[in-house]
Amino acid sequence: MKGRPTVFKDQEIVLKAQEVFWKKGYSATSLSDLSRATGAGAGSLYNTFKGGKKELFKKALAQRKEDLKAFQSTLKKSEHPVQLIKDFFLSLAAEAEKSHAKGCIIANTLVEMSFVDKELEKEAILILRETENLYKKTILEAQKNGSLKSKISADVLAKHLISLWCGINSLRRMYPDEKILQQQIELQLQIIN
Repeated sequence: MKGRPTVFKDQEIVLKAQEVFWKKGYSATSLSDLSRATGAGAGSLYNTFKGGKKELFKKALAQRKEDLKAFQSTLKKSEHPVQLIKDFFLSLAAEAEKSHAKGCIIANTLVEMSFVDKELEKEAILILRETENLYKKTILEAQKNGSLKSKISADVLAKHLISLWCGINSLRRMYPDEKILQQQIELQLQIIN
């Protein structure tokens, strides 16, 4: 019980840092940006997160994995998990312009780190592949029980959803317009029926 406040405080720091990384990217985020956002001094950040900025960034990415686990749990409980996935994609269109401008921290990391930091690039790839596997399992189950008629392999459809995810997070920066985004997402989701 004695360690709980530290755990909660650390989690709060990670979430605040994640927001900064999400907006600015890893490279453009300075230690002073993180200190300002979290309210923790540079020394405190280094003492708490032994690898400094990189460790804090890895924890911010790990938080997205936790969000993926929560989504997986929601899918398992759903009577219509494929529709839940479609609804998730469609919900992106209605997000605020600020959210469109941020895109996806994982997709952003993959692009930013491709020639900069192989470890962080691999972290982003792992999360996207875990997401792909979740889509694949969900689609395969829906094909087996007949609720999804498409004969395209679950593997191909899952990769299509990852392509849609990465692409829509660029498109929403170009066109932060709900109608345009909804049309494009609906078009891409037609293949999954």
